[in-house]
Amino acid sequence: QVQLVESGGGLVQAGGSLRLSCAASGRTFSTNAMGWFRQTPGKEREFVAAISSSGGRTSYVDFVKGRFTISRDNAKNTVYLQMNNLKPEDTAVYYCNAVQNIATLLPTLYWGQGTQVTVSS
Repeated sequence: QVQLVESGGGLVQAGGSLRLSCAASGRTFSTNAMGWFRQTPGKEREFVAAISSSGGRTSYVDFVKGRFTISRDNAKNTVYLQMNNLKPEDTAVYYCNAVQNIATLLPTLYWGQGTQVTVSS
């Protein structure tokens, strides 16, 4: 079992930036690929970005490429999502989770509380 705590969300104007953090409790964090997902009311949770266990490979959904950057610090058991040039359509609750790998992007069934990102026009 891995406990996940997301933080760093907030209210920003369009074009602004936020940096999200996800702290994991498990000692096996460094062996897990990790992903960021987001969800709005009435919609299914969708994939945003993923990073391999070593940090050597990353994957992004098309609509965030060039704006978002995923990174990790295994010594701190933490994964980050730097979000630049935010748009109102980025408004959502953002979650992190371990994923099987950055190709399949299959998450575990255990989610944290998420962190709210709201972008005003």
